[in-house]
Amino acid sequence: MSRRFAGLVVTLALALSAPAFAQDDAVQSGAGAVLRGLDKVNGETRDIEITSGETGAVFGLDIALGDCRYPLDNPTGDAFAYLTIWDRGAAQAVFEGWMVASSPALNALDHSRYDIWVLRCITS
Repeated sequence: MSRRFAGLVVTLALALSAPAFAQDDAVQSGAGAVLRGLDKVNGETRDIEITSGETGAVFGLDIALGDCRYPLDNPTGDAFAYLTIWDRGAAQAVFEGWMVASSPALNALDHSRYDIWVLRCITS
């Protein structure tokens, strides 16, 4: 699947789901996000907490969190976060966009060694 097609699918999925949230005003921004990283070479996983607007590091990646939003009726399962991810020391981002906790493969990081996904927003 091409990146352009994958981006279109993600955009359409978020656009179709957004009106339900917008009508109820049931989406809220969290203080930050809990992410999980996987090193595919050695199988090691690490969880990281990042505050909105800040950058954190896991394995060989730097991760900036723009926002983490969640529906008020399901704050842990349906979180979605806007992430920008770089290889440490690189100027070009390897990922920028929304990741959805309940569907991590919908818009995933495409990296040869590492995987990152959203677990939940920090709600308090």
